[in-house]
Amino acid sequence: MDLRQLEYFVHVAELGSFTKAAAILDVAQPALSRQVRSLEIELRQTLLYRNGRGVNPTEAGQRLLVHGRGILMQVERARQEVEDVRGAPIGRVVVGVPYSVGRLITAPLVTEFKRAFPQASLSMTEGLTVHLCEWLLSGRIDIALLHDPVPSPELEIIPLREDPLFLVERRGTAPGLRGSVPMRHLANVPLIIPSRPHPLRMQVETRLANIGKKPRIALEIDAVGAIVDLVDQGLGQAIVTLNALLISRAAPALSARRIISPRMTSVLALATSTERPGTTLARHTAALIRDFLPRIMAEAEKASPLLQQHTRTPCL
Repeated sequence: MDLRQLEYFVHVAELGSFTKAAAILDVAQPALSRQVRSLEIELRQTLLYRNGRGVNPTEAGQRLLVHGRGILMQVERARQEVEDVRGAPIGRVVVGVPYSVGRLITAPLVTEFKRAFPQASLSMTEGLTVHLCEWLLSGRIDIALLHDPVPSPELEIIPLREDPLFLVERRGTAPGLRGSVPMRHLANVPLIIPSRPHPLRMQVETRLANIGKKPRIALEIDAVGAIVDLVDQGLGQAIVTLNALLISRAAPALSARRIISPRMTSVLALATSTERPGTTLARHTAALIRDFLPRIMAEAEKASPLLQQHTRTPCL
């Protein structure tokens, strides 16, 4: 197995097409097919299902795809680390962010990054905390912002801010109730909530179990934006940070009550892998995010009439 074969296979598997991969890699399709076939022969495994509509990775192909992404990322990191000796950070860094944060910080972060590192490139991707952790550990991304990450020796975790959690519902759902709601009330309402092992789901179930109660699950939805939209449709209530409302056009039709007795919060943390060395660019980018994120989040809150109605917990 050589790096060229691995790169060709990863492109074909991700794009689902030899034709698309050949165009991006700027190689002839027959040559691309021969390299991937040679890899299959060497591994004695069929890596791709071929059909009239394209290709899909087999079980063996899916496993190789995970390793292949990490290997190619490591090679690129090694090249960048050597080139960094020349001076200013260069190369490419990949940052993963939760959906509720991505829309708020992506554009300003890209602008700040280009100003600080004009010779480098930044790639950003959005995902659930569970998926971001997996991508970070596999080497698919360099840095991740995570909601309530579980401590792990494989991750270096730096808390950046702590946000109160709110029960969000359609206006008029609970007339006469304003301001706050006791945590035990969560067992009495139909919740639209992420599936296990999402950190929020685990926190809600654990807190309620401590007082002998359990949540009423109306729907299990893992996309924050979709959760807020479904609340707007009257299909249930949700537990979110107020930042999640900023990404939804339904926000004006919703009300939010802080969860208290005891209060519930969500910690946003910056995470990197302890098992693979970060490049100079990745370390500088992590430092930039630590300094930049509290400021840009505060600016977003000031610009939102909804967030101005609530007192925020200070940054950590």
